[in-house]
Amino acid sequence: MNSPGVIDNVSAETGRDTAIPPPVRRWLTELADYKNRARAKGFRLTVTNVRESLDILTRLFVTKAPEIALVRDDVIPAPEYPVPVRIYHPAPDRSLPVALFVHGGGHVAGGITLYDSIARKLAKVSQWLVVSVEYRLAPECPYPAGLKDVMASAKRVFRLLDILQLAHTPRLALVGDSAGGALCATAAHLGQYEPGLNIERQVLIYPSLDYSLSSPSVIENGTGYFLERDRILWMFDSYLQNQENRRQVSPLFMEYTAKYPQTLLITGEFDHLRDEGVRYGRSLQEAGLTIEHLHFGEMIHAFLNIEDLVPEVCSRAYNSIGAFLNS
Repeated sequence: MNSPGVIDNVSAETGRDTAIPPPVRRWLTELADYKNRARAKGFRLTVTNVRESLDILTRLFVTKAPEIALVRDDVIPAPEYPVPVRIYHPAPDRSLPVALFVHGGGHVAGGITLYDSIARKLAKVSQWLVVSVEYRLAPECPYPAGLKDVMASAKRVFRLLDILQLAHTPRLALVGDSAGGALCATAAHLGQYEPGLNIERQVLIYPSLDYSLSSPSVIENGTGYFLERDRILWMFDSYLQNQENRRQVSPLFMEYTAKYPQTLLITGEFDHLRDEGVRYGRSLQEAGLTIEHLHFGEMIHAFLNIEDLVPEVCSRAYNSIGAFLNS
């Protein structure tokens, strides 16, 4: 039996969520029921259960990982914190452009091991050399530690590949989902003013772009669609611990120059981050920059992490990313 406020009740009242594929709707209903029972027993968010929940979800629904010709772990030689990375080279005998992959997880969860299958798929579909970044996580390492790690990786990734004698061309793209999208977009904004750093393209997959949570979709999609508003607030409080101005550190409100990279933006209709993504895409367009916006009218947040429920949707997303990087 469903409890008040779960996804089926929304459907009964408005019919709005009928666009969501049935396997996802069923899973959302089960998830809402589980959350209601957990709350009744006194459940509260901790860094342990937040990380565990993303781990369980991803391992349950992302079960296929393509073979990549060369996969190896190493470390970006950054002065403040040597950043662990995993390198995926789909064609070691060819010099390929480089995509830095920055995983999601609300700045508190995720890692290169958990996102290994997703990084492999990005490398396979794009035929770019993918470098997945193990940036530092909150609450142990709050803002700006993770951002510094991404910036350090962007500045020094070619140096590492040279040291390892891995064939590559000096062309750089950023790819990130959710909080990883926030870090990529912020790095792209900061990179406009970094001599010698040229970020050619970026892919923002349902990115978090507004730490002030000022868009209507945060409320509209804030309950019953997997990642809920109370969890987002907890994550942002864990990440931004030092009274940062949340508007100023949000990519949505940062400035653009002609150096800002060409961007592919991916959003979902039932994502709490939908509206800030749409606003971001519009502002890029108004600034005269190159922006492609791919909107999934049937999708929730983090759908790449539930791939087995929506394989066709995920295939379309990966193929679109590959096409954009190679266009």
